[in-house]
Amino acid sequence: MNKPVQVKTATGDAPIFEPEAWGLTPKQAELTALARSLAAKNFAPRAAEIDREARFPTENYRDMAEAGLLGICIPEDQGGRGADLKTYMLTAAEIGRYCGATALTFNMHVSSCLWTGALLDALEIAPALRADHEEKRKLHYARIVREGKIYAQPFSEGGAAAAGFKAFGTTALKVDGGWRITGKKIFASLSGHADYYGALCTALDHPDEDPSRRNTMYLAVPADAEGVEVVGEWDPLGMRGTVSRTLLFKDVFVGEDAQLMPRGIYPEAATRWPHMFMTLTPTYMGIAQAAYDFTVKYLRGEAPGTPPVKRRMYPTKQLAVAEMRVKLEQAKALWFAAISEARPDPSKDSLMRAWAAQNTVMETANALAALAIRTCGGQSMLRSLPLERLYRDSRCGSLMLPWTAELCMDMLGKAALYERGETDEE
Repeated sequence: MNKPVQVKTATGDAPIFEPEAWGLTPKQAELTALARSLAAKNFAPRAAEIDREARFPTENYRDMAEAGLLGICIPEDQGGRGADLKTYMLTAAEIGRYCGATALTFNMHVSSCLWTGALLDALEIAPALRADHEEKRKLHYARIVREGKIYAQPFSEGGAAAAGFKAFGTTALKVDGGWRITGKKIFASLSGHADYYGALCTALDHPDEDPSRRNTMYLAVPADAEGVEVVGEWDPLGMRGTVSRTLLFKDVFVGEDAQLMPRGIYPEAATRWPHMFMTLTPTYMGIAQAAYDFTVKYLRGEAPGTPPVKRRMYPTKQLAVAEMRVKLEQAKALWFAAISEARPDPSKDSLMRAWAAQNTVMETANALAALAIRTCGGQSMLRSLPLERLYRDSRCGSLMLPWTAELCMDMLGKAALYERGETDEE
């Protein structure tokens, strides 16, 4: 087997996870190096403008399409890179290091391929159902690989559906030749910029049917379909380049080939593949690394855009960097362990580790950005430098469904004290 090689970018940044030390496969080393080089060279110089203007990073997506990264999780026999969940997450972390908004929206695109590809392939499905799914996903994969199409994954609706507690309010009514979709998605990243919206809906066979999570559908809605509308302003604290405006579906017709998953499979996949909900974390793992990287360069007098003045000789600065390094290594180790365990039907301990990793990465990213600002001082407030953007972007991670930082703590506490089916009722 070829030994993974450590590759540095033109700016001298080493990998977040050094291939030999962390035991990366050759494919993981190759894809993380590709993402790091591309993001450092192209995405980082654009990040400030994208954030300030709250505009979608269209040019970054062109670069990723040319590099073959839009198809990172599409099987190799269909023109993709064939990455599994862990390989994708390691790669996406390198993108998040240089542009958080690009990495976060990239997740919404790649998840459409992961859910329909590697994750679903690991589940037992009736042969006829699988054959039908294989034919349908070829159409979607070809659009991405051959045409550079972007798939979004609007999820949230402002209620408990995104957290997995109830049926989605967006409905797909069965009609001749396809489905009629009606509903709303909020915080819909890539709104107005994706070519297709992979919408989770509740399937209905007749209008007055009671909605059920068991009937969840996952349908690709063309952005230019009649009845699709993007509304509202987008002026948030952070992750401004995601352009997550509200998405409306008003009696939108899609054909049978719009199915991204067979009917009713999503709830089973979500239950048996809980690590699929960790795919937001790579962005914040990258931001955590970026906050540490900038602080070290700044104190060494090597940060771009700042005078070449060294501040590394002060004990208070050394202690602060040491504290940052400890936090970073803790987050990296726990996160790497969790994504390495990703598989269907994980053990209770493995699932608890995933929740702990999710909470740790989301909270540590912001803690490191805050500590970086305090350590670097007044210069860090300037918008010409990346720290204030890293701080704002990092603050958003703990808020994101379905595993917010608070929900992770809630699930961890209950899982530690209760076994499945246990109650306190006598």
